[in-house]
Amino acid sequence: MRLVNDGLAFLLELLALAALAHWGFAVGDGAGLKIVLGVGAPVLAAVVWSLFAAPRASFGLPVAGVLVVKAVVFGAAVAALFATGHAVLAVVFAVLVVLNTGYVTVVRRPRRRGPSAIETPPLSREGE
Repeated sequence: MRLVNDGLAFLLELLALAALAHWGFAVGDGAGLKIVLGVGAPVLAAVVWSLFAAPRASFGLPVAGVLVVKAVVFGAAVAALFATGHAVLAVVFAVLVVLNTGYVTVVRRPRRRGPSAIETPPLSREGE
């Protein structure tokens, strides 16, 4: 099941980049702006993702930080789909992202190492 979800996660990431590219080429006014937005938006998203949200990200963030980055990138893709008239696709994409990200986040949650809070010995008080 994990392999299927990892594959779906990768597919959703690629679809997010495609949605941003589609948006850029659709909304740009003139060939130059279309190219800048159509290429720039997915490149910016890919750079941000690789720096902060990828499994081997350059900057390790806590889970909450990674989820914020994912929300921004995927949220931009959903907004791009809505803006280009693909409301149903945007909703389906958003639901898949939420389900997949939730599952992947729970499965990949780091296991606690060392003693739990219950097993931690009480602090000794010196002088007693």
